[in-house]
Amino acid sequence: MRERLVDGGFAAGWAVLKVLPEPLVKRLGDGLADFTWRRQGKGVRQLEANLARVRPQASLLELRELSRAGMRSYLRYWMEAFRLPAWNDRKIADSVRVDGIEHLVTAMEANRGAVLALPHMANWDLAGVWVVRHLGYKFTTVAERLKPESLFHRFMAYREGLGMEVLALTGSDMSVIATLAKRLRAGKLVCLIGDRDLSEAGLPVRFFGEAARMPAGPAALAQRTGAALLPVSLWYEGPVMRARIHPPIEVPQGADRQAQKAEMTQAMADIWAAEIAAHPQDWHMLQKFWVADLPRRPKPSAAPEAAGEAAS
Repeated sequence: MRERLVDGGFAAGWAVLKVLPEPLVKRLGDGLADFTWRRQGKGVRQLEANLARVRPQASLLELRELSRAGMRSYLRYWMEAFRLPAWNDRKIADSVRVDGIEHLVTAMEANRGAVLALPHMANWDLAGVWVVRHLGYKFTTVAERLKPESLFHRFMAYREGLGMEVLALTGSDMSVIATLAKRLRAGKLVCLIGDRDLSEAGLPVRFFGEAARMPAGPAALAQRTGAALLPVSLWYEGPVMRARIHPPIEVPQGADRQAQKAEMTQAMADIWAAEIAAHPQDWHMLQKFWVADLPRRPKPSAAPEAAGEAAS
């Protein structure tokens, strides 16, 4: 029953919110965010615990206000997601400002291929559709399987409707990894969410001074194919979303392959930590993230690198 209600809620969101006036949708989003924030549910409490790592000097009152801003940012993402299929090219162009485009264009024009690696910041779907419509680069991404299956298919259809090629990822799916590598070797673009590991085989990183795990996929794909690994950061600034494409992280010389992946992933983590510290309210991390917060699990057996977490 709960799964059917969740699926029905998403279906209603995509059907109704895209036809409502934008100011009304914004008020609805802010109102729902404030209601959820005041209830202090599990997700809000975890968001505040995560923000306490980002802003360790913040008082309890400051963390509460920051989490409120974070929930408003998170609901803004969902309100935009429900409306995005109805946005025309002008609306998308007016809603995004990007720095560092030259790093992506250089890689694509050289037929090198590129991996855009993004954290859970602001609206990664909006960034993706901007790349498709404004720059003309279609790309491949992955989607984590959701329950119920009907909801998973809705998300697949939503992102495919925005111009993305979406591959379903389950664990360490070699066929998905092989397809991503094939696209990159053909000089194409791959976009992956890379700040939270779901595979139980993530690489250890230091993030805000504590141990965390991030997917090996973005670094591994760049390492295997020679594609440019380009970290991206996103944040909201008034009515627009800002994005920064950072310079490519190159494969280190003189190290074994595992050490190379670890160094490249840590470099991404350092870039994202700096950007999240500057825009903490736009990091939508309502789940446990740091190793210290996670339940102890058996050490995973050797497995292929996960492609990276889906934007979900």
